[in-house]
Amino acid sequence: MSDVIGEILGFAVGIAVSPVPIAAVILMLFASRARVTAPLFLVGWLIGIALVATVVVLIPGLSADSGEPSTTTGVIKGGLGVLLLFFGVRQWVSRPGPDDEVAMPKWMAGIDTMGSGGAFGLGFLLSAVNPKNLLLAAAAGAAIGAAELSAGQNVAAIAVFTIIASLTIAVPVIGYLFAGDRLQPALDSAKDWLIQNNTAVMSVLFLVFGVILLGDAIAIIWG
Repeated sequence: MSDVIGEILGFAVGIAVSPVPIAAVILMLFASRARVTAPLFLVGWLIGIALVATVVVLIPGLSADSGEPSTTTGVIKGGLGVLLLFFGVRQWVSRPGPDDEVAMPKWMAGIDTMGSGGAFGLGFLLSAVNPKNLLLAAAAGAAIGAAELSAGQNVAAIAVFTIIASLTIAVPVIGYLFAGDRLQPALDSAKDWLIQNNTAVMSVLFLVFGVILLGDAIAIIWG
């Protein structure tokens, strides 16, 4: 199981450093109902990540009779790799220059007035439906499913993946619940940096993981 944890660790970190969800939860911490909405955002985020990974793990045929990854796994990884490369190249080409001012996404303007259901739904959407995080969670699920682990080990691997992928959302939420307004200056600076550098950060991540997944697919299918 340790080999699987090592393989999915990079995908978890890739999700964890996604700038937009972190910026969104920081904005939520400035709202009047932050102590209610921010934890619900975190719960939605956790459920979304775990759900995507679980669905992929349950796909039949990820592991061959020999215990090695099957051709199905190779095809899934290859497809995910191509998609990640596509998103990576597209974002790299459209990245803002160092002197360009990046506007906050319009949908973030409604976070201040968001209710409990909206906060939960936003957390779920940014983790499970957002194509960028969905691809990385699916890649982790494919790696876990191909390892032919027991049911308990699958659950443990998904839990470890979900926790690591959620650290950058959980830390500011938990920190705010304990430290309150004292964290706001640091959170505000972090939010501005994340929005400004979102495109560059994600494009590099996608290009790196896309190459890794394509390499794994080639090794599985033609190795």
